[in-house]
Amino acid sequence: MVKLRIAIIGAGNSGISMAAHLALSGECVNLWNRSAQTIKDLVPTKTITVQGKVNGNAYLNIVTDSIELAVKDAEMIFVTTPATSHAQIAQRLAPYVDKNVPIILTPGRTFGAIEFKHILLQNGYSGNVNVCETQTIIYTCRKTDSCNAVILDLKKNVLISCLDPSKIESIVSSMPQCLKKIYKPTKSMVETSIGNVGMILHCTPTLLNSGWIESPSHSFKYYYHGISPSISSFLERLDEERIHISEVLGNSVESTYQWMKRSYGVEGETLFQCIQNNEAYKEIDAPDTLEHRYILEDVPCGLVPLESIGAKLGVKTPYVSLIIDLANSMLKKDFRSEGRTLEKLGMGSMLPEQIITILNHQELYSL
Repeated sequence: MVKLRIAIIGAGNSGISMAAHLALSGECVNLWNRSAQTIKDLVPTKTITVQGKVNGNAYLNIVTDSIELAVKDAEMIFVTTPATSHAQIAQRLAPYVDKNVPIILTPGRTFGAIEFKHILLQNGYSGNVNVCETQTIIYTCRKTDSCNAVILDLKKNVLISCLDPSKIESIVSSMPQCLKKIYKPTKSMVETSIGNVGMILHCTPTLLNSGWIESPSHSFKYYYHGISPSISSFLERLDEERIHISEVLGNSVESTYQWMKRSYGVEGETLFQCIQNNEAYKEIDAPDTLEHRYILEDVPCGLVPLESIGAKLGVKTPYVSLIIDLANSMLKKDFRSEGRTLEKLGMGSMLPEQIITILNHQELYSL
């Protein structure tokens, strides 16, 4: 079997897990991280030990803080960093982008592929590189240190879309078998961007459990203990606004409840019951600070663009706006000014009909 040369951008939970998974599947993996300090112990051995759903000692081809070296001769690039880093990654990648090498944002969160292409164009790239985004990461995982990870579960039928819809089937078919069987191609970016369930599951429970999260003497399991029946009920109301926006965009997305049943194969009559029945979730610890990606990523790269497009389409989002306001107040930030608004994506002056066309047909355009 011919090895596929793959660059993994980011050595966090997802990046370490994906690098190990692909290397153990026989692929040639280059791992990049911005901070040399983060990967200093991994550089000499190039070996990640992974346990759980995937087990073994995974040997990598390259571990580096040089993005040029990491993507040189790569046949596929996976960006696994938090969505808040996508713009910076696009700036760094712009000089080295090959139009024949797909870039997959895993996940893109909301409008990740659009933002990534926009930043590439702003930084001198003028080609038609295939930028893809996934609805979520495929792993329920944790990195225990720079050389070790635990993969608690592998999700099923993770949605993936592309700026050029005619390429998505061929891109997925060219992936390693271990990924090909997990990703499910979709023709609409609505399904991946508005289908982003991270903003539903992450922001509200973190904010509403802030007392326990900031307590130095307590810890708890984020999903299993932190999402009570009342919080879960609120999440369902929040979810209804997301689904309403997708319906106006002409491509209704599944609810978070439906997503969880499909992705994890769990049973339950409510979202709360599905969370309680999800064995993988029982091992996920809550963060110990509000300065966590559940807020710092999912508010500006999830709820803010959702609110922004809702306003453009004339869809009211009081629950979404409430959580953004709460995050702003508690963290003393202005996530709306930091986040992915339509104006920042170069789409602020577009008519609703134009945006609907772009998201449903992903026509290539210059922003």
